[in-house]
This record gives sequence, structure tokens and C-alpha cells, in this order.
Amino acid sequence: MPDESYNTREVLEAILNTIDEGIHVIDPKGHTIFYNGVAANHDGMKRSEVLGKPLLEAFPSLNHKSSTLLRVIKSEKPIYNYNQSYINAHGRIIETQNTTLPLNVDGVTVGAIEIAKDYSSIKRLSERVADLEGSFKTSKHPEKITESGHLHSFSEILTCDDQFKSLISKGKKAARSSSAVLVYGESGVGKELFIQSIHRESARRNEPFIAQNCAALPGELLESLLFGTAKGSYTGALERKGLFELAHGGTLFLDELQSMPIDLQAKLLRVLEDGTIRRIGAAGSVQVDVRIMAAMNVDPKRAVTENKLRPDLFYRLNVLSYELPPLRERVKDIELLTAHFISIHNSKLGMGIKGVDEEIAVFFRQYQWPGNVRELKHTIEFMMNHTDGESLIYEDLPQLMRRTVLHEEILPLREAMIQMETKLITAALHQTNGNVFQASKLLQIPRQTLQYKIRKHI
Repeated sequence: MPDESYNTREVLEAILNTIDEGIHVIDPKGHTIFYNGVAANHDGMKRSEVLGKPLLEAFPSLNHKSSTLLRVIKSEKPIYNYNQSYINAHGRIIETQNTTLPLNVDGVTVGAIEIAKDYSSIKRLSERVADLEGSFKTSKHPEKITESGHLHSFSEILTCDDQFKSLISKGKKAARSSSAVLVYGESGVGKELFIQSIHRESARRNEPFIAQNCAALPGELLESLLFGTAKGSYTGALERKGLFELAHGGTLFLDELQSMPIDLQAKLLRVLEDGTIRRIGAAGSVQVDVRIMAAMNVDPKRAVTENKLRPDLFYRLNVLSYELPPLRERVKDIELLTAHFISIHNSKLGMGIKGVDEEIAVFFRQYQWPGNVRELKHTIEFMMNHTDGESLIYEDLPQLMRRTVLHEEILPLREAMIQMETKLITAALHQTNGNVFQASKLLQIPRQTLQYKIRKHI
């Protein structure tokens, strides 16, 4: 049985203080009756400066119209996901996204509660990013600097897979165009590398390449970052260019496009159609010359069906669209990339690893690689940091990967070989669109042998 010495108010306050969002409650007269520590951190205030005080005394920059709490007290109607910008009592600009609800008891409004999410720090970070990206315009080398120190090119994409080679050929042709590009495929297959290569091959190669992940920021913040802001569009707002203007003459890469809010996708479509953008709060439009390239880690048709991607935007982007195959469908590339990553880490770590033993080579060919090339790269790096021999062996595998091996059903060797043979034949036929002669060349076996195996196993 619960201890009845604890009253309902104490229990409620204990619960609200554990919530990882700002909670602010006022009474009908506008006095704060509850204010948790998260809200205080968001607002840059001490709880003692707000609790028990009239709201407008604690936050003098607000008034009855700009305060969502006071508006809800007056209207008795909820306000959802409202972006509020104000200056706290210490002169610091605070920006939150609020959901504010009236508190009713027996049909009478007894106060209002506000649940606030802080994005001031994220916004300041994004603005610093925008300022940094703006420096590309005055730089002699305006390209985005990547982890390797430069933008990638098609010559850096290693493959012996015919399907991927065909995609690279198409990508080089796409570089001659200014049309929008959509690249999709699983995480880790190299979508950004492919898009950077198109930019490097294009006539815009000496102009900016700016990348933005659409899943990294809330929708409202993403909009201001992309389109820029007019002075005074919100409290403390400056006249600031967005990424579209900063990328003028070059390429803007939008990663995880399906994470962009649907209403913002409509504005993106308008840029694709007429090349104009309007800063938030501005009266006029600005003409921009930007090539838009986008990437998705889900099938775009599925994203349309699930209402994550506007159909009209998909049709507009589908002019030049490319699906990059996962690593498990490029079996020969596994060996090629394994050797490449070993060579890279040999140079970095001053080692002389010669390769992988046969057990690991077989495992790598059979493993599904859900993280694709990125996972292979990190696996090789892990193994080389833990090996004691000249070749990478089973004991060097990451623990989670070894568990995967242990949990798999052990098949008789003959059955396992038949399954692997069937898998390779199926992949070869898929890559050659069912052409048995081309598939036999790919598998390096006689056409008659392949026909026999198809009749026997498929």
C-alpha cells in the first residue's frame, strides 16, 4: 500500500520533475505555480526567479499577446508546437517549441501548463554552420571539406561489379546535366560518395558543394537554415543567407530527404520549378542557381506510399535517379574492398597485415552486411587493432559479429555449398537480366555448366 502521508501535489510534482522536458504551470492570474529544472535550464533562469512570480515580471520581454501561457489562459484553447522566441531577464535570446494546454477542473480553467522543447543551442549551432559554409564563397576552394580532406570522385569508387560499373557510367553522364539527382539505397552503400563524384565531374566542380542532413534538425529550424531569415522575422533574428543562397552556382545535397516535413518539401519543389527562394519573414524572393541532389535510405516509392515523400517531388526528382545496390549483392566487391581497407589501415597503423584467412574470406562472402561498405570498413579497422598475426582470423572479429556466427544454424558442408552456389547464380542472373551467357562469363564457368546448375538448383 502507498504511504498516505504523501499528498497528491507532492506526487505530481515528483513526476513532473522527472520529465526530460520543460514544464511551466501558471494559475489564472498568471503567477507561476510549478516550474521544473529542465524549464529553468531552457530559459537560462533560476527556479527561484520564476516560481511564485507573475509571468511578465519574470520574463519582461513577453506580453499578453506573445506569451503562449497567457494566451491560453485567456482563450482556454490549446496551442500545439508553437515556436517561441524571447529574451530572458538576463538578456539572453531563448527559443523553444511549446505545446500549451488549459487546465480545467469541473469545467473551470484553473491554469495553464506549457511543455517546452529547447532548440536555442541547436539553432545557434546551425547558424554557426551557415556562417562557416558562407566562407566557401570567398575561398579559392569553395568545396565542402570532407573527412578525407576533399570531395570524392568516381575514380575513388572501387568496384568490379558490372551493375555498379554501369551506375558509375550513368553518373558520369548525369554530371553533364544540371537536372536534380536522387540517389537511394541502404545506409552505408556510398550515396554521398556517389553524389560528390557527380559534382566533381560536373561544370560546377569549382563552386560550392554544401550538404545538409534533413533528419538532423527540427522542421522549422531546417527551413530557416535552408532559406535564410530576414531581420526581425523573430526576436533576435538577423539578415542571414540560407544554404540555397550559399550554394549559389554549385550543388546543395539534401541527405535523408524523406525526413523533411511534407510542407517544407512543397517549398523545395517550388525551388526546383522556378529557382526562387524567400527568406523567412522577407517580402521578396531571391533567384538562385543551385543544383539539388538528394539521397534516401528507403525506397522512394515506399516513402510516397507512407506519406513521407510528396509524389510530385518524387516525379520531379525521378528524372535522374539511381539505386545503389547493397554490398551483399556485390560479392566480388567484398574481397576487393577488404584488401583496400587493409592497405589503408596498414599505412595508418604502420602494420603489415597480408590479408584474411580462408575462414574469414568465406564468412565475409556469406555475411549479409546490413551496414554495407561502412560496416566492412569499420570491421576491418577493428580487427586490425586487435590482431596479433599477419592475417586476420576468426578470433579478431568483433564480438557481436562472432555471436552472429555462433547463433547461425550449422549446415552440412554440401548443403551450405549448394546454398551459396544458388545465391551466386541468382545474383549473376539478376545482374545480367537473365542472360545465361553473360552470367556464365560473370561466374567464369561454361554456359552448359551454368544451364545444368540452373535446372538442378533453381
